[in-house]
Amino acid sequence: MRKIRTQKSSFAIVCGIALLFSLGLMAVPGYGQSLTGSWVIEGKTLDNGEQPKSIVELKQDGSTVTGTLKTLGYSVELKGTATGNHFEVFANWSTTRPFLAGDLVNGELHATERGRNPIVAKPSTSADAMPLVPYIEPPPLHKIPYNGLAKTPPMGWNSWNLFAGKIDDQTVRTMADAMVSSGMRDAGYIYVNIDDTWEGVRDAQGNLQANHKFPDMKALADYVHSKGLKLGIYSSPGPRTCAAYPASYGHEVQDAKTFASWDIDYLKYDWCSARNIYKNDALQPVYQKMGEALQATGRPMIYSLCEYGWGSVEKWGTEVGGNLWRTTGDIRDEWSSMIENVEKQVPTAPYAGPGHWNDPDMLEVGNGHMSNDEYRTHMSLWALVASPLLAGNDIRIMTPETKAILLNKEVIAVDQDSLGKQASPVKNGDVETWVKPLADGGVAVGVVNLGSSAAQTTIHASDLHLGKVKKARDLWEHKDVKFTGDGYSATVPSHGVLLLRVK
Repeated sequence: MRKIRTQKSSFAIVCGIALLFSLGLMAVPGYGQSLTGSWVIEGKTLDNGEQPKSIVELKQDGSTVTGTLKTLGYSVELKGTATGNHFEVFANWSTTRPFLAGDLVNGELHATERGRNPIVAKPSTSADAMPLVPYIEPPPLHKIPYNGLAKTPPMGWNSWNLFAGKIDDQTVRTMADAMVSSGMRDAGYIYVNIDDTWEGVRDAQGNLQANHKFPDMKALADYVHSKGLKLGIYSSPGPRTCAAYPASYGHEVQDAKTFASWDIDYLKYDWCSARNIYKNDALQPVYQKMGEALQATGRPMIYSLCEYGWGSVEKWGTEVGGNLWRTTGDIRDEWSSMIENVEKQVPTAPYAGPGHWNDPDMLEVGNGHMSNDEYRTHMSLWALVASPLLAGNDIRIMTPETKAILLNKEVIAVDQDSLGKQASPVKNGDVETWVKPLADGGVAVGVVNLGSSAAQTTIHASDLHLGKVKKARDLWEHKDVKFTGDGYSATVPSHGVLLLRVK
């Protein structure tokens, strides 16, 4: 009997150890505790009083870690590595900065999200499951007529790049004031756009309210309009916005009517949580649904599609009533991000034109993480590719250098040219030359130095197919220059630009 008990005891110990390994609660030699499992992150209370959660599903195989992070607003595919108890996992859109990085400590994940937000993730339970959202079949495809807006790329300001969730009514009012006093309005920057985190909850009739940061959206619109400006707002075709606030899924017609009743002039419609419900083959009908709802209100509203360039949006954006559509992921205030976004415009060039524009995301000029040479390149390239010009800095406290970049009317004129053509580049080593046809028969020529040292460059008139050059003007130096023989030569600083208008 004693021997049998011993065998049973040994078998129980082995099973118990196996169970601990499977639950990730026992150290693995060389790797520390396993990250495999489901983890819950309690989010900060939103401005509408709701408290969101994030669920992280991870699987560790040796030093390799894969998984997903899901929130009410979005989901992210994750892949990375673990060494001991330390892990770094990257989102599927970036390999340069970890999406989550930290350590497994006493059965919890202690980490930072995207290098800035500290989080603690605990093992999840059935009570942490995401709420189920009923599936709504997208409508049949049909073409939405052009709304007659955005005959040149929209210009204005957007709250997200600088303020993110810290935007409120008073800040928007002071931005509207600064748009006027700085000269931005008179230079063409008309739209003042509120991005995510304005949303409250729905009332008993399903009408979406603004949260306490925006006590009277109609009064705010009236104030912005009194300054000779227009007001923009933000939503998503999913049940939640990227920041987990209520969005327009199943309420498209109702929300469009609400926006119209507030006298909104511009809607940015961000895919976000819609990807948790629909695949990319549903992008067109889902965006069509809101496009039709906006036009049915009778109020002119620019329709900005934000779906990161998925689903070849440039080929169908106009058919859903869109005036502009994102062709990239979110921009960062970094040289590499800016260049990556503008390079993605190259295959979309044939689809740009009056009323329908490719959008490489907002301007970062003045936010402090690039040099003034790099910001001049940023502004030049956005003008050359006929991009919307939506400033993302604090226009109340601009430096003279930032003002000179954003208010350069000669560069703005290239962006706003009525022909609406998008430039295409030719690359020669570290030098790229972008040529944009203009309505007056001339061209804008941008020479960008991607290298780490200054470069001597020559623009050849024969490459511009204009015949003899009669006039050429340097749009940053604000002076006329002369072609000698077939060319014009200049030195372009590292990450700098030479921008000419040539006839």
